[in-house]
Amino acid sequence: MKFRRRNSEALADLICGNVGSSDPSSQDQPKYFPYRSSSYITEFFQELNTDWVHDGSTRHRWVADVIDSMLNEPHAGPTHPPEGFCRLIDHLMSPGDALNEGPDRPNAMRQLNEVLTREGYEAFYGDDRHCYLRHIDTHTVTVMQANPHRPLTTAEVQRRDNLARFLDNCSEDELIEEILVPLFRQLGFHRITAAGQGQVP
Repeated sequence: MKFRRRNSEALADLICGNVGSSDPSSQDQPKYFPYRSSSYITEFFQELNTDWVHDGSTRHRWVADVIDSMLNEPHAGPTHPPEGFCRLIDHLMSPGDALNEGPDRPNAMRQLNEVLTREGYEAFYGDDRHCYLRHIDTHTVTVMQANPHRPLTTAEVQRRDNLARFLDNCSEDELIEEILVPLFRQLGFHRITAAGQGQVP
């Protein structure tokens, strides 16, 4: 996947916080994205669990190069941008980074979509307050996979601990009957049954 260079650089300007004035009373358009110096650009990409480190070159051009690299990563088809790029958009639109407006960030969203629509996409907030991408022509929404590096929720920790206790104490037959058979049935293998002596036909 490839964006036109002017669009990669326009998106990079938003990430760098180059658009608008830091003074909301200024006659210029106020800033809706925080200004990021070299170290904060590096921090931005580190928070995405990437290894990009700003090399001191012109900020928006360097970021545009990174965006081009992220867009070049494997993806599920022409209507689904790469996972890393989708995470970048979600991170960029974090409600906690709202500047000169509320956490729903309507002005920041407008500026972002001015760039994305030129490439056939639009960004929007889901009910979970994460920012997603939709392909305009097909209305296809790219859903991000769960981040394996995020902290587990309380419920997930409890399920993990319960499973660990079960696996520590279960017999082979119990493992088949309680875990494997339900798993195969959920996958559509409805005729599978436990045959005893640890065998699944």
